[in-house]
Amino acid sequence: MTSQYGDAVTPGSEVKAAGASSELKRVVAASMVGSVAEWYEFFLYGTASALVFGTHFFKKTGNPVDGLLAAFALYAVGFAARPIGGLVFGYYGDKFGRKHLLQVSLVIVGITTFLMGCLPTFDSIGYWAPALLVTLRLIQGFAFGGEWGGAILLVSEHSPDNRRAYWASWPQAGVPAGNLIATVILLILSSSLSEADFLGWGWRVAFWFSAVVVLIGFWIRRKVDDAPIFKEAQARREKKQEKQLGVTHVLKHHWRQVIIGIGARFAENILYYMVVTFSLTYLKLVVGADTTRILKLMFGANVIHFFIIPFMGLMSDVIGRKPVYLTGAVLTAGWGFVAFPMMDTGNDWIIMSAIVLGLFIQSMTYSPYSALMTEMFPTNVRYTALSLCYQVAPLMAGSLAPLIGLSLLERYHSSTPIALYLVVAAVLSIICVSFAKETRGKSLHDVDAEATHRVKS
Repeated sequence: MTSQYGDAVTPGSEVKAAGASSELKRVVAASMVGSVAEWYEFFLYGTASALVFGTHFFKKTGNPVDGLLAAFALYAVGFAARPIGGLVFGYYGDKFGRKHLLQVSLVIVGITTFLMGCLPTFDSIGYWAPALLVTLRLIQGFAFGGEWGGAILLVSEHSPDNRRAYWASWPQAGVPAGNLIATVILLILSSSLSEADFLGWGWRVAFWFSAVVVLIGFWIRRKVDDAPIFKEAQARREKKQEKQLGVTHVLKHHWRQVIIGIGARFAENILYYMVVTFSLTYLKLVVGADTTRILKLMFGANVIHFFIIPFMGLMSDVIGRKPVYLTGAVLTAGWGFVAFPMMDTGNDWIIMSAIVLGLFIQSMTYSPYSALMTEMFPTNVRYTALSLCYQVAPLMAGSLAPLIGLSLLERYHSSTPIALYLVVAAVLSIICVSFAKETRGKSLHDVDAEATHRVKS
């Protein structure tokens, strides 16, 4: 049997490679552990922005909101480097393999996060403190740019066609898993130390712990390999002595899919950062909750979120990518009108219900995304294309969400404008995804063949 490109393919090789459960589980573990490390460090930074950086790394003005605004602005800066990192890692990942580039990104993320825990504060070195924090944040963002696309592809290209969303959603579940680990570490530190000690030096321990997470992830990733379909594409390119295609080719021949991929992230990305980052500030400033109490609530919500993500991935394998996604996007538009009044009650169970509801809705737009994107782009530029879509969207979405939320709250002293902001994000995503084709159960070999035909015609 030959493929659409004329080279030999073992019948059912794509499914068989993924069907070997032990191999597939190793791949899932390798991809997931990197996502855990990434999101441990990312959640740690977001939490530190809300609780520590605003007072320790910026000049004190007498208004605590000023420090928070500066910290969230710096939080957004890290997103600026992500698309660049995504394109660089994507290009070389499409050329040399997903595994090798994932190793590099993981090490860079670990080193920069560790160094953040070593930085002197504003009181010690003045404006050098935020300058060094910005530098490390940019390097970290560059490395983050290459993580998601490679991790998702390592799994999705190994997965059987009929369960691709389910298996590819497990690296996505690394998000709450990483958040859980970060929450546990911060919870232990904040509850065992006084407020002064935690804000003085305790938060640094959580950043230093990232070295352990990264070493575990690096060791596990050594034991996996790239998928057969990628190796076929790589061998075909080398045989024909073709140059590796990059972002120019993606934008020229796959621009419709790129627009859909970027637009689809607005509802999911903005909702997520409203739930896990802005909510920390809202609960602290408006509800008056202390740090330990907030972390306990986030811990419970993240446990539930971990199990919801693969469930929604399975649902998108059963009923389709678009129905699950569009339902979640519609619900996103209503979350803010319900959730903030729930938080205002001050009741812990009601507050956690509001957070869990947000993460449940977010999972409906997040879980199908990885498989949908994989099935929209051909193998030879898939890493580049996925990284482009996934990393460009946060520049206009999640990176600004906490800052916009805080600014709206400061100006209007009401959660209603924040809820309307979520409505706009949801409408934009609904429009974009409406133009996508349903790809449930589609063979990646067919995706490659269709792309080749489209480029040639």
